[in-house]
Amino acid sequence: MASQSIDILDQSRPPAKTIWLLAWPTVMEQLLQTMTGYVDTAMVGSLGAGATAAVAINTSLTWLINGLMNAATLGFSIQVARHVGNGNLELSRRIVRQGMLVLLAGGLGLTLIFQLLAGSLPVILGAEPEVVPHAVNYLRILSSVHLFNLSMVMCGGFLRSAGDTRTPLQINILANLANVCGNYFLIFSPRNVRILGKEFYVWGAGLGVEGAAAATAFSIFLAGCLLFWVLFQKKGVLGLSIRGDYRKDNAILKTAFDLGLPVALERISNSSGQLVLTRLVAGLGTVPLATYYLCNTLESISYLPGFGFAIAATTLVGQSLGAGEKELAKTYGQKCITYCTIMMAIAGFSLFLFAKPLISLFTPDVQVIALGIIGLRIMAFAQPFSGLGIVISGILRAGGDTKSPFLIMLSGMWLVRMTLVTILSYPLGLGIYGAWIAMIADIIYRGLISYRLYRKEQWLYLWNI
Repeated sequence: MASQSIDILDQSRPPAKTIWLLAWPTVMEQLLQTMTGYVDTAMVGSLGAGATAAVAINTSLTWLINGLMNAATLGFSIQVARHVGNGNLELSRRIVRQGMLVLLAGGLGLTLIFQLLAGSLPVILGAEPEVVPHAVNYLRILSSVHLFNLSMVMCGGFLRSAGDTRTPLQINILANLANVCGNYFLIFSPRNVRILGKEFYVWGAGLGVEGAAAATAFSIFLAGCLLFWVLFQKKGVLGLSIRGDYRKDNAILKTAFDLGLPVALERISNSSGQLVLTRLVAGLGTVPLATYYLCNTLESISYLPGFGFAIAATTLVGQSLGAGEKELAKTYGQKCITYCTIMMAIAGFSLFLFAKPLISLFTPDVQVIALGIIGLRIMAFAQPFSGLGIVISGILRAGGDTKSPFLIMLSGMWLVRMTLVTILSYPLGLGIYGAWIAMIADIIYRGLISYRLYRKEQWLYLWNI
């Protein structure tokens, strides 16, 4: 599988075309990763509520770990984009090799920690006694491939930072197919299936929740190995070879730490904030809690264009700044903001227009559906501001400013949203509506503050290399 890099600095191609060539594979990859979780939940859900709970109880941990992996990747990939832009491929290769040291140490370290803690974490997270054994097994199986998960995240990030977004998408498609096929044969017991009027015997391992974990683990293993192999091809986008100097470079590692730490703190703060919010909403009753969860799940799909354009913006702006092309960086940044905001506005309009059929896909409960329609339509108005916040974070990070997105998230989540939820939902008696009003206030705040920082253009001059 050959790497497929796009020459970002080729100004004979219209900037809009370059942006879309980079962005659409990333949006599709984000969609595939999201749908994998939904497919797993749906297939396991057919076994009963206990099986679903065993998977769901580990979701917050999965998000946290993936967030930390992405933070580690950004610390190196921003540097790679800069030096690909200024033509210093040898230094880019050295940065990637330093990333491999972190990959090895981090992957093995996370595996060891979660293998040791797997027996107690589901209990701490509140799993029911009958759910705990399957939840523990699920966590142990998934944590056994943390090394390959980190390889998937980091190697994919390095390829994207060098302008290749298609290869990670292609490998992600293959991994998703492997996951779905693995689920089909590992979750369910042997059975007869009717296809076009004929009955066929289908073998199945009947492993249930553990089968779902095994299928997911194999898909992660496959993607991690393939992306590593593609990255270390001499004819690839970075011209890497497995042989090279792997001695520790303190300057590169320090820069990666300085860039990645605020991103890691951002993910931790956001995850802990969501946990506190969920507990606050839980005090409003079962129906509001179920509705809040489902609306957030559906809204997360609408964020995917924003994340796709943010990754594209980080690559485009990072390479342009590395090449000293500040005007080109501004052009790419502004167009990414424009396209992302339009896409997120369309996503918001879709949430508003199709609120009822969307929420009905996830639940037959009439009360949840009625409340969920209102929730989705409230959230719809905040989507363009959400796009602003997400894509500008990518631009700021490309300029070496990872602290501002963290501080914006921290103040938005813990000052704006948490304060408003506490006041509106309880003393003022607005209940779940108060939680949704607080959410859109936070999103609008983040979008406007981010745009103000972007307009100051300090990100153009912050990090000179």
